[in-house]
Amino acid sequence: MKAAAKTPRRPAVKKPSNPSLKDPVGVYCRVRPLSRPDQECCIEVINETTVQIHPPDGYRIFRNGEYRETQYSFKEVFGTLVVQKELFDVVAKPLVEDLIRGKNGLLFTYGVTGSGKTHTMTGSPGDGGLLPRCLDMIFNSIGPFQAKRFVFKLDDKNGVDVQCEVDALLERQKRDAMPVPKTPSGKRQIDPEFADMINVQDHCKVEEVDEDNVYSVFVSYIEIYNNYIYDLLEEAPFEPIKPKWNNCNTPVRNGDFIPPQSKILREDQNHNMYVTGCTEVEVKSTEEAFEVFWRGQKKRRIANTQLNRESSRSHSVFIIKLAQAPLDADGDNVLQEKEQITLSQLSLVDLAGSERTNRTKAEGNRLREAGNINQSLMTLRTCIEVLRENQMYGTNKMVPYRDSKLTHLFKNYFDGEGKVRMIVCVNPKAEDYEESLQVMRFAEMTQEVEVARPVDRPLCGLTPGRRFRNQAFREELSRKLEMRGGPINGETEEQSVSEMFLQNFPPLPSCELLDVNDDQTLPKLIEVLEKRHKLRQMLSEEFAKNVLAFKTMLQDFDSSIVSKENYIQGKLSEKEKTIAGQKMELERLEKKIKTLEYKIEILEKTATIYEEDKRNLQQELESKSQKLQRQASDKRRLEARLQGMVAETTMKWEKECERRVAAKQLEMQNKLWVKDEKLKQLKAIVTEPKNEKPERPSRERDREKPVQRSASPSPAPNAPPVRLRHRRSRSAGERWVDHKPPSNLPTETVMQPHVPHAITVAAASEKALAKCDKYMLTHQELASDGEIETKLIKGDVFKTRGGGQAVQFTEIETLKQESPTGRKRRSSPSNPDPPEDAADSEWTDVETRCSVAVEMRAGSALGPGYQHHAQPKRRKP
Repeated sequence: MKAAAKTPRRPAVKKPSNPSLKDPVGVYCRVRPLSRPDQECCIEVINETTVQIHPPDGYRIFRNGEYRETQYSFKEVFGTLVVQKELFDVVAKPLVEDLIRGKNGLLFTYGVTGSGKTHTMTGSPGDGGLLPRCLDMIFNSIGPFQAKRFVFKLDDKNGVDVQCEVDALLERQKRDAMPVPKTPSGKRQIDPEFADMINVQDHCKVEEVDEDNVYSVFVSYIEIYNNYIYDLLEEAPFEPIKPKWNNCNTPVRNGDFIPPQSKILREDQNHNMYVTGCTEVEVKSTEEAFEVFWRGQKKRRIANTQLNRESSRSHSVFIIKLAQAPLDADGDNVLQEKEQITLSQLSLVDLAGSERTNRTKAEGNRLREAGNINQSLMTLRTCIEVLRENQMYGTNKMVPYRDSKLTHLFKNYFDGEGKVRMIVCVNPKAEDYEESLQVMRFAEMTQEVEVARPVDRPLCGLTPGRRFRNQAFREELSRKLEMRGGPINGETEEQSVSEMFLQNFPPLPSCELLDVNDDQTLPKLIEVLEKRHKLRQMLSEEFAKNVLAFKTMLQDFDSSIVSKENYIQGKLSEKEKTIAGQKMELERLEKKIKTLEYKIEILEKTATIYEEDKRNLQQELESKSQKLQRQASDKRRLEARLQGMVAETTMKWEKECERRVAAKQLEMQNKLWVKDEKLKQLKAIVTEPKNEKPERPSRERDREKPVQRSASPSPAPNAPPVRLRHRRSRSAGERWVDHKPPSNLPTETVMQPHVPHAITVAAASEKALAKCDKYMLTHQELASDGEIETKLIKGDVFKTRGGGQAVQFTEIETLKQESPTGRKRRSSPSNPDPPEDAADSEWTDVETRCSVAVEMRAGSALGPGYQHHAQPKRRKP
């Protein structure tokens, strides 16, 4: 007869936690003593809740080289002199009390390798750690109330079955008959290897234990190695990690390995995580439970590293499950109702230490183990960070529990399935400063995470004290059975009293008459009978007196009882009136409570509505604030853009105005210069002597004479100042723009203009000007004698403020070709004045001399200079 039971910790509809009541994760700090007294210490205990960590000598953690000390606060700090009992009383004892009351708990140690985590959890010979002390407290509390073996039986789906006594007895006999090794018994001799660890003399126990329940303890021990879960209590031989083999029966060279068969994490119907197929042993004493733990501890993976001689290479999890169910109404058998069965769990986790490979000098398997350890601890830190962010800022980010088997196994605790406590173990030596600093920061962040408080388990509704009443009845029944030979009822006692009275009468003489003449027997008989009659009368009188006295006493007692009854009735009536008044007061208070509850419910609904409105308004305010900020930023960007455009437009128009003014000034200067040239030519024509006919000099003579340069026109008085530049020769090696208009005619002169490294263009362009720093324009026109005159107008190229190119003309060179048979014309006013008699001839030859006109044009957008000159028209004489 079996009754399957589920744990009522988490019903399918509602979690057994109160989301309105939350407790922060309890974080404690324990500082281990230094290995050598001459070691440098970087951690100092300030008070009961604060530690101070400072960089070691010669170390500067900040870029500016400051020597800064940092303080971190915890719920409580345990120094180097704190013993294991004090640590247990503060940290683990409340978790054991919650376990017996049907609540879950999680306790894990965290820190760098070699900081004392395993010592804190397991202990050392003569000084047991938290784990053996927890076991001792559990069995000290539930020792006399434990159920027999196999009354509770765990199933494969994280639930518990309860069996009747007959089924449990059959299973015990079946198990005893099996050849497999039995579970260790508490009466057998304790292994001396760990006997000192569990020899706890404190006898600590929970004060308030439900005596009407029966309890059973189940333990399991697993480890998480390289993100795989292994059962340390499994009887199968332990398989090490094997390398992969290829088709040629040789190991694969890439270093891949086949992990041994690991356990799988699953979720039960109440959304609790558990390890499927894990061995769970029922234990009945502290020694038996710790022997099971020690058997699994020998299989745990440890290795020798540079930082720790026995460094844990995996996370170990020792799980204590406590199944409890109430007794029936008679206090004799376990209640077979599955809703009344509770299964609570306490997980004791010894995390592997985080380590840096450059310090441990790990290689091969050790390096891969360190990487997996650091990865799982990093996942734990990420989950804590996301939980903290969701609680503090109201976000709804997904917590990455599934990234690691460690966090996936214990995600229910952080979702409100029990109390969570962490012991941060630190080594104060200077070499662990950087790792200890990271541990402190993680611990400080973990304290800000809150976990929902689990609710108390419901009461069974049966009368308390059933067990002890049943025991008292059995003791009395056994005592009565032992006294079966003595007087038991009242009749036997009364019979013995009457016999005692009859024995006090005188004995009757012999009544046998043998002779007729016997006269002694009858008188003796008569005398004895008379004595008996007198004695009987005396006894009757005494009995009558006693009866009368007893009747009188009974009457007095009856009268006193009646008076007392009357008094008691009066008192009862008074008490009934008081009770009636109190009932009325209770009814009034209940009505008031209902009214207040109704008002509270209305107020809560109103507060919920207001909070929702407040949240909506806050969201709307935040959205509008963000919108206003975006608009303000857009406005600032637009203002900056408009200011830039205004400044750019202003600068552009200023440059355009300057360019137009400069062009206008240049145009006026060119017009003035053209007029001056025309006047000079006109004056030269007018002042030429009449009797001289114009001759065309020979070319040979022109070649012998040096070529005269025409004088540059003088700038106008209001012209802008010209930059003074050093005049260079044609072979200076500078880059030139050789502007030759397509209308130019080739000349047959021996002297030809040649500029090296020149860019020859037909029309000036900004692209060509940007590549050179000199400009030369070749301009041809007909002279007054009918010959072609070539002018080389040169200038400097410079950049303008607007990013363009401008040319400032500096000099003009003239190449002229004359005929040797023609007349020579004066082309310069610097010739000596003609004689006065030649004035008539000059004025008579004006029409002939003015047959050739010269026209000059102003430059365009190239700046204060010429871009090109149009070819002048030639008039017929």
